[in-house]
Amino acid sequence: MATDHIRYDVLARDALRGVLRRVLTDAAEHGLPGDHHFFITFVSTAEGVKLSPRLLAQYPEEMTVILQHQFWDLVVTEDRFEVGLSFGGIPERLVIPFSAIKSFFDPSVQFGLQFETSDAAPGAAEESQVTALPSTSVPQVPEKEVPDEPEKPSEGAEVVRLDRFRKK
Repeated sequence: MATDHIRYDVLARDALRGVLRRVLTDAAEHGLPGDHHFFITFVSTAEGVKLSPRLLAQYPEEMTVILQHQFWDLVVTEDRFEVGLSFGGIPERLVIPFSAIKSFFDPSVQFGLQFETSDAAPGAAEESQVTALPSTSVPQVPEKEVPDEPEKPSEGAEVVRLDRFRKK
């Protein structure tokens, strides 16, 4: 087999991470449009990830966050995003490099991306494989990984149980 000197796999992975960057940048500037919301799973020990010791102890390998109703100060840069979320009533600031993200899913339109990594260790080299999630694939998110739901949704908002998005 011929050697791929161009590295199409790396180009495709970077382009798809650009989709995440653009979507999060738009959300930071204008908020989430319509019913859009995001499930983002990342390797919690990857280089550049910043979590409190409490969250790292609770999620030592990977963590899924949901950006929907209650998040604040979303900042997106070329290589990462930062966001404020509340876990168990305690506000936290998370820093997540795009290279640490394993999957992204917007259940409102059944769109997802999955990025394979070879190891959860800091600085681990990534495999150059990127796959789009099938439209029927929904991440399995344990209840304890879901940030606090709002006690009183803003007017016109609908609180939806996470079970609605899980495979039966």
